[in-house]
Parts: sequence; C-alpha cells; structure tokens
Amino acid sequence: MKLPIDTTGMTFLAAGTPEPVRDFDSKAAKVDENGQAIYAVQVVILVDGGAEVISVKVAGEPKALGHGAPVKVTGLVATPWSMDDRSGVAFRAARIEPATGGTARAAS
Repeated sequence: MKLPIDTTGMTFLAAGTPEPVRDFDSKAAKVDENGQAIYAVQVVILVDGGAEVISVKVAGEPKALGHGAPVKVTGLVATPWSMDDRSGVAFRAARIEPATGGTARAAS
C-alpha cells in the first residue's frame, strides 16, 4: 500500500548525490515501468524542530543537487514493507529538484 505524505511545513535538504539503484543479484541498474533509471537520494527532512534523514527513490537522475542545498520533493509516498524478520518503510517521489525562490518546502 502506498501512503501519500503531506509535506506541508516540511523543509528538505540534499544530504548526498543521487546514486543509481542496482539490483541486488545482477548488479544491473534498476529501471521503472517507463525504462527510466531509478536513483536514490539521501534527504534531510526538517519539521517541528526535529530532523530525519531518509533515502528517497526517484525515476530519472535528479540534476544539480548540491550537498546541503534546499530541494523540492514532489509526490512523496511511503510504502511499508516486510521480508522474513525485517521490515521498514521505502520512500519514493515523483520528482526531486533544487528549490527555487529561497524555499525548500515541498509541493504535495
């Protein structure tokens, strides 16, 4: 189940450069249903005086994301997962791009 995240009031910062997502077994680059390569971006979320670092996957290589630079995250969704005795939450966005206009708040 994909859970959309209301990003109102959140500020996002790039915490690293985009890295291609690779298949665990074949080491081939993963692609989405349209054949675009999938990238993972470490993002810092600032909200209510706290911070959290998450990895967000996005189709297509995000451009010009400087370390610590404000970014805009569009269409952020969380997908809970479990495998054997492990579980977690995977994050995916429709787009991650440099924030413009001096704000890093996301558009939902």
